Amino acid sequence: MLEIAQLAGFFAAHGVWSVSDGATLIPLLGYEQATGERGMSRFALPDLGAAATAGREALTTNAAGARRAALVVDGYVHVDAGRVDALIVEAIEYGPQQVSLTIAVPYRPSSSPNGFAVHRPKFLSMSGVERQEAAGLGDAFFVGVDSHEAAAAVWNAHLDGSL
Repeated sequence: MLEIAQLAGFFAAHGVWSVSDGATLIPLLGYEQATGERGMSRFALPDLGAAATAGREALTTNAAGARRAALVVDGYVHVDAGRVDALIVEAIEYGPQQVSLTIAVPYRPSSSPNGFAVHRPKFLSMSGVERQEAAGLGDAFFVGVDSHEAAAAVWNAHLDGSL
């Protein structure tokens, strides 16, 4: 169960690293095989909406034949302060007891007057998770973030807890 949150954290961190310099995130699907081997596919299409749709289809159909996978797309989330940029992470643990998580990682683009910042992740939805299991998902997510050393350094250097 915690492995899906760790995988989501790892690829969310990769997404943060990708947008930290102002680049547009090409939707990415990170996955982990039953052997523990990880891989990643990017969906570079001329239209970002079509790319996100292709990534979502690959996630839903388990195109990589993985044990678990996480799709990261650039989008928006609504918070008390209004609509903000966010990386949206949709993660699935495949199998008979499927688990799914949707997590938003709000961020402030580097083009903003105050520069790039990463805000606290928001768990938007979860399915197949028992109440007592949910408590450890946040910690597991950050174990995943920290396991991506280069991206974790960017994340931690630009952390803004204001949202």
